[in-house]
Amino acid sequence: MKTHKRKKSSRIRGARTCGWGFRQKHKGHGNKGGFGMAGAGKHKAQSTLMTDTKKKKQYFGKKGLTSRGTERVRNETINLRDIKNNFFKKNGDKIDFSKHKILGMGEGFNAEIKALSATASAIEKMEKAGGDIVLVGREKNVK
Repeated sequence: MKTHKRKKSSRIRGARTCGWGFRQKHKGHGNKGGFGMAGAGKHKAQSTLMTDTKKKKQYFGKKGLTSRGTERVRNETINLRDIKNNFFKKNGDKIDFSKHKILGMGEGFNAEIKALSATASAIEKMEKAGGDIVLVGREKNVK
């Protein structure tokens, strides 16, 4: 007569499958390929996963709420260098960037730029070169 039976848990120490055969068979998730959207390439969804923009927006990136205090005002910005290289043609030009903020990287030039806002260095460089930055919605230029 056997007086002490060894526990099953002690017999399966170090075994990956613990008596259930293939490791995936006892997971209880069927044959879906893994967790989450892993294995989506195996199924019908592979043709729609990356091409469907709605699914892409839902699946990738951070989710959740942000308080209003953390919201940032994101205005379009452009540098003096880019304006000079791409939009400036001759002295005395009037260039309209009324929805942009003008940043001071680059050199000033002789033109009048209409802008939503501008940095102090951009205004200074333009005035040195004989140009001007007119801020939209303000009666006088503010430095």
